[in-house]
Amino acid sequence: MARSETAAVDPRSGYCAATRAFRSKRADVPLPDDPDLDVVTFLATRRHSGVVALVDAATGRRTTFAELWRAVAGAATALAAPPFSLRKGHVALILSPNSVHFPVAALAAMSLGAVVTTANPLNTAAEIAKQVADACPVLAFTTRDLLPKLPLAAHANLKIILLEPAHNHHLPTTTDPRIIATIDEISATTPNPSRRRDRVTQDDQATLLYSSGTTGPSKGVVATHRSLIAMVQIVMTRFRLDDSAGATETFLCTVPMFHVYGLVAFATGLLGCGATVVVLSKFELPEMLRCITAYGVTYLPLVPPILVAMVAHPKPLPLGQLRKVLSGGAPLSKELIEGFRDKYPRVEILQGYGLTESTAIGASTDSAEESRRYGTAGLLSPNTEAKIVDPDSGEALPVNRTGELWIRGPYVMKGYFKNTEATQSTVTPDGWLKTGDLCYIDEDGYLFVVDRLKELIKYKGYQVPPAELEALLLTHPDVTDVAVIPFPDREVGQFPMAYVVRKKGSNLSAAEVMEFVAKQVAPYKKVRKVAFVTDIPKNASGKILRKDLIKLATSKL
Repeated sequence: MARSETAAVDPRSGYCAATRAFRSKRADVPLPDDPDLDVVTFLATRRHSGVVALVDAATGRRTTFAELWRAVAGAATALAAPPFSLRKGHVALILSPNSVHFPVAALAAMSLGAVVTTANPLNTAAEIAKQVADACPVLAFTTRDLLPKLPLAAHANLKIILLEPAHNHHLPTTTDPRIIATIDEISATTPNPSRRRDRVTQDDQATLLYSSGTTGPSKGVVATHRSLIAMVQIVMTRFRLDDSAGATETFLCTVPMFHVYGLVAFATGLLGCGATVVVLSKFELPEMLRCITAYGVTYLPLVPPILVAMVAHPKPLPLGQLRKVLSGGAPLSKELIEGFRDKYPRVEILQGYGLTESTAIGASTDSAEESRRYGTAGLLSPNTEAKIVDPDSGEALPVNRTGELWIRGPYVMKGYFKNTEATQSTVTPDGWLKTGDLCYIDEDGYLFVVDRLKELIKYKGYQVPPAELEALLLTHPDVTDVAVIPFPDREVGQFPMAYVVRKKGSNLSAAEVMEFVAKQVAPYKKVRKVAFVTDIPKNASGKILRKDLIKLATSKL
């Protein structure tokens, strides 16, 4: 990472007047020098005292670290051989809810130098077909009930491995000829240490995750093995999960493993440091509470709407041995943090800020004291630099001035997949990632997110791009123009609201607009409020003035 070691840095804020950049106040974490190192080897060779790696929340089945790494080695041996012949650079798709099989599939594929791409199981078949057409996977890991969402026609040669037993009596049988094996079958393969191996380096592509596009379709974000290794080190330091740790920590994986945070932390990172991950396939509050008590969970990752529900509950909920909750997706209000502390005084709240493009965490609060700085996203992550840049002049700004946040660190994406133009407009030649977030850093080095340049709607932690819903609504024969905005909601954070201009003479109703969208998108993207207007406010260059519409929508609240 490019740092000027001679320039004077203010120890309180981390700001360097000479470079006009902020440095993280956290100590750098050590990163491995060996260029020929993949993230799986890095994880598998770490020493720790942990015994149980994964627990299936539904069945209670435990997988030890020895069993996990044996399964990964067996699966990699099977995948490297015919009929799969998975090689470096090939793309492998994982379309699955959270499962103890998810990490085995991801780690086995990455160990061969293959690139893992993940899809949200809630997405429609059309949305998944777009991703498949862009990423061109040669192999898909999925479940029997999600098979109908995988496109048949254009990808008849796609080989499929089921992430469930061959004879799961709860699910319909299928005769899809693309199914070659189950995860249990390939995991049971005897590992072959002498098999042909491609050279995999830290600079090679490891994951291809699709971020919510703000202008048009979503883009594939390419992260390298170096990005993942750096983020694993940062995550382990954040939770103080080093080799000398005594008691094993237990994390409940409520966040989706297809998401960057779930994939980096729970499907890979924590498996290299001896922590136990309890895997919840689907979030339901009663099941979450049962698992916390039954499995002795000490760390609980959440999105803000779940915290709201826990605070709103008439009585304190039973939280067993829980010590820390980890919140991400949106900053927590002072009211919510204090309400949670009053109700659950033994549990610390930690927050994090990150993007798919930063391979997860770019800033975080790592202690109760840091979280008391209300409204902050925290201090910059280790090994991180930041700039606050005026969006109009391009000038880098000092402490307590608001501008676009740029960050630089070893975890920043390699670029957007097959999209040089988007990469060049997002990552500078010297490695700065333009986040699209309006922020400031205060005199103590704390980052505050003020607004989003990118205009994404945050529904229960999911990101919904307005441009995608607008493009869809413009295909309706009775719609002349449309704008979609985030509408604030206490329970879900925000939901999509549409302002619609009807064609002359049309009697299109709000219910018809909502139904039109609901049939074509994942449930979390549904439009839940509609208002009809005579025109959409736009600036001179034709850009929708969303802030004006947000003011209009919220003025009656």
